[in-house]
Amino acid sequence: MSIYQSLKKSYTQGQRPENDWRLFLRLVPYARRNGRLLALSMGLLVPIALANAVQPLLIGQAISLIRNEPSTYEFLRNRPMSEGLNILEGVLLVAIASRLILTGYQGYLVQKLGQQITAAIRQDLFQHVTSLAVRFFDRTPVGKLITRITSDVEVLGDVFSTGAIGIVSNLFSMLVILGLMFSIEWQLTCLLLVMLLPISWLIVYIQQQYRKANYKGREELSILNSQLQENVVGINVVQLFRRERFNAELFRATNSRYTQQMDKTIFYDSFISATLEWIGLIAIAGVLGLGGSLLLGKSLAFGTLSAFILYAQRLFDPLRDFAEKFTVIQAGFTAIERVGDILDEPIEIRDRANVRFSIFDAKFGYIDEIVANLESPDLTSAPELGEIRFDHVWFAYNNDDYVIKDLDFTIHPGEKIALVGPTGAGKSSIIRLLCRLYEPTQGRILIDGVDIREVPQAELRRYMAVIFQEGFLFAGDVKSNISLGDGYTIEQIQQAAEQTNIAQFIEELPQGYDTQLRERGTNISSGQKQLLAFARAAIRNPQILVLDEATASLDVGTEALVQEALNQLLLKRTAIIIAHRLSTIRNVDRIFVLKRGELIEQGSHDQLLQEGGLYATLHNLQMLGS
Repeated sequence: MSIYQSLKKSYTQGQRPENDWRLFLRLVPYARRNGRLLALSMGLLVPIALANAVQPLLIGQAISLIRNEPSTYEFLRNRPMSEGLNILEGVLLVAIASRLILTGYQGYLVQKLGQQITAAIRQDLFQHVTSLAVRFFDRTPVGKLITRITSDVEVLGDVFSTGAIGIVSNLFSMLVILGLMFSIEWQLTCLLLVMLLPISWLIVYIQQQYRKANYKGREELSILNSQLQENVVGINVVQLFRRERFNAELFRATNSRYTQQMDKTIFYDSFISATLEWIGLIAIAGVLGLGGSLLLGKSLAFGTLSAFILYAQRLFDPLRDFAEKFTVIQAGFTAIERVGDILDEPIEIRDRANVRFSIFDAKFGYIDEIVANLESPDLTSAPELGEIRFDHVWFAYNNDDYVIKDLDFTIHPGEKIALVGPTGAGKSSIIRLLCRLYEPTQGRILIDGVDIREVPQAELRRYMAVIFQEGFLFAGDVKSNISLGDGYTIEQIQQAAEQTNIAQFIEELPQGYDTQLRERGTNISSGQKQLLAFARAAIRNPQILVLDEATASLDVGTEALVQEALNQLLLKRTAIIIAHRLSTIRNVDRIFVLKRGELIEQGSHDQLLQEGGLYATLHNLQMLGS
């Protein structure tokens, strides 16, 4: 369970990073994007509140008119009773119909507003997550990210659509009702206000407890999703090593903790609803008691008391609705905290504001000019491309635990370099630094004399191609997995396949280049996935090619085909090859031997064998094993 400790730390400390108001303000920019929709929704609050508040008043007037009480309006007393009742019935029907129509239309508007806010937050969150450095993903479980991008974001839309606008509507309705009640009978109104004060405090306290329980519940849900994702991705290991029962017990324990936290939220929610029901009944009983004594003392009309009782009921309806919506907002604030943690995560690797291409642009522009202006362009005078220089580079994943130590070397344009060394020597770290997936702790990395931090990341990664040991494929057809969204034509895709000797394999697939591949390419073999990775690199015509054990998953026959294609692909390109089988790198220009992040030997295959150092030892061990 150690991989989930970081998830638990955020709430076991019991700290809330921001208050509710500041959390709410984080959503305001998203609401402003839909300002007209928000303004229209808020504008409908006034007619809805008035249509709701006038109904008890009309019913009270009808009772007063029937009983011929002095509280009846003057314009009704001067008319026949039937005519006055018809007028009141007509106005009441208009008020009810207006309220129903306007409430339905407002509900549509606020739901639409919530969906637009949700979509905008989800888009921003996705773009931010995909812009974060690889270091962030090293320490963050995938399930945690999925929970925050999906279910947490879904809750955020309700904060505005159902929660905030609904609470404003309820508050406005309560103010209108209280104003009318004061105009009718101030003594009874004061009685209700005295009852409202303690219940308001109780609601706030219970909602705070709900917020804490909900936050813990969302964190347990993240852990639950992380465990599920981990077991699905590693299902082969789970089944081969008979981990089903053990992992099921881990999942059961997490599921139980999640259920306990959600039970707490249900308890607090139900407690508020039940309490409000009791307070509402007590309030009405109090109004009847005090109002009855006033009625017997002939200081209050029966129609006025009837209207007041209806107002008392209506006063508690917004309060109940307010409590329910406050619960929604508290859940939303929890989601804002969790999503805000991701959005506040700093983007470590950014393009600088004053990025420059000086050398890249000069060289590319020079070649383009030659090709454009000459019928038979002569590129022999063009500048050589693909020089790589590590200038005293140090790098640590954590603090001062350096995995790369003072690397200082130059790879010349067109040179083929192999990186070898025992596990943990820093070979893959060098590639990650070169591709700027991580930043050096100290030192510089230069390509063609330009610090890679001065080059936009898209331009840098267009300049090189990396083929890993295991090719990753997206769900989609074959051609889209080669083009990866770039605007290559089908002819260019086919040409890249021919160039890497995999066209025959693709054509043997059921629909050829249109064959649909499942997630991670599970419907083709590992070797076939790797072949597509070679075509993916070839179509981009990179100046620097990096091979990280790229042929390890290929059989002997396929490897021979790919090796032939590689020989063509590597012509006039700088190449860095990571290989554990030393027999595959005999013909490279130089071999860099690494140990614990330091470059301890370099030279050709024969030179290193003659020196009798670490490389010779590794080579002899492999020969002995074979």
